[in-house]
Amino acid sequence: MLLFLVTTSASTQKVWTLEDCINYAFDNNLDIKKQVFNVELNKAQLLQSGLIMLPSINANGTNIWNYGQTVDRYTNKFATSNVRSNNFNLSANMTLFNGLTLINSYQQNKINLLASNYDLDVLKNNISLTVAGYFLDILFNMELLDVAREQFSITQEQEKRIQKLVDAGSSAKGDLLNIQAQSAADELTVVDAENKLFISNLTLQQLIDLPVSNDFGVEKPQLKAVEVPKDVLTPEQIFDYALLSRPEIKGADLRVQSAEKSLAIARGKVTPTLSFGGTWATGYSSAITRNIPGAAGDTSYYIPVVYSVPPTETAYIPQINYSQEITPFYDQLKQNENKSIGFNLSVPIFNGWQGRTAITAAKIQRSQAELDLEIIKRDLRKTIEQAYADASAALKKFRASEQKVSAQEESFKYTQQKFDVGMLTAFDFNNAKKDLTKAQSEVLQAKYDFIFKTTILDFYMGKPISINK
Repeated sequence: MLLFLVTTSASTQKVWTLEDCINYAFDNNLDIKKQVFNVELNKAQLLQSGLIMLPSINANGTNIWNYGQTVDRYTNKFATSNVRSNNFNLSANMTLFNGLTLINSYQQNKINLLASNYDLDVLKNNISLTVAGYFLDILFNMELLDVAREQFSITQEQEKRIQKLVDAGSSAKGDLLNIQAQSAADELTVVDAENKLFISNLTLQQLIDLPVSNDFGVEKPQLKAVEVPKDVLTPEQIFDYALLSRPEIKGADLRVQSAEKSLAIARGKVTPTLSFGGTWATGYSSAITRNIPGAAGDTSYYIPVVYSVPPTETAYIPQINYSQEITPFYDQLKQNENKSIGFNLSVPIFNGWQGRTAITAAKIQRSQAELDLEIIKRDLRKTIEQAYADASAALKKFRASEQKVSAQEESFKYTQQKFDVGMLTAFDFNNAKKDLTKAQSEVLQAKYDFIFKTTILDFYMGKPISINK
């Protein structure tokens, strides 16, 4: 039952391909998530810059209690009693012209959104290449570990053989000590290779933000051949293609366009601004009263008026003291209603030279953006040229190392045969084996260096990242 559980656990262990690692990094890498938020922020800014061109409508209302003497705004008289008042207004305003600042701001935010998407692509590309590099590093250390274990196994077999010869008295004790020392050194090499493999596995897991586990294992694919590609291009051709396709170039070019819009916005702010607006307002005041005709308590009397024009006569004018009441709320809203529409023109004349300073700063920022574009182009060209040179050197080194390994293998076989019959010492045998191990390590290093550099070149040609044959 225990054997069944162990077998089941081993069979369900996930083996990670390069594509699995890259996709997991895309889903979990914190830098990518942060850049996604930047894209969403730019989307919100683009939406806002579009909506701000629509008319603005605002409503306002107040409720105020006044104690003490005040001039009531609706009766235009002094009021000494407590007065409650309400003010309501609805206003709308629309900018008709402001030097195309709003339109240029919208276009700039649209450019910034595209640039942030390209920044996300650049980040994903960089992570993809880094993941591919660490993935190949794991495969390299796996093969190095196989070589170390094979050499350790050979040494152990020789140690057993010499032990028997020493026990039989047909070999010197010194040969056994030498081979035992070599066996210890080979075992240390195996441990060192295991540690390097463990570290490379750990590094890849940390890179893709995967919880570290000792069960992590990668697939050993059939790697692409170490040979000159059939459709080989020159560095200049690869660079020309990259200029048209790489997101870092497109993003930098968009930032130049964004800087141009910033300059247009700065120039627009020193031009006159024309806007159109209207308001509707009304209010209520407890100081506004009205007569109540026919109410109980009304008093009537006559005021005498004497005319001095002959013949002198006295006339009596009737007067009535009406009872008073506060004009109702809804009646006041109607009688206090006020409406207005109009245009507003604002002309900047002098504002501490801020507008001109903003234009100068925008010109400098545009020049910086243009310089950043040239720097990115320069760095891209250097990267392609370096990768091309490294790939060419790695291919030459691989071919030379292959020949060296072939020669060292033949030499080691001959040395081992002579050592087995006692014609060579353990010291000579160990040196031959060290030379073979070194040659095998060199050919592996050249192999994986070539695969990684050609992967970079393929990537700049727009091909998906792949190390498979």
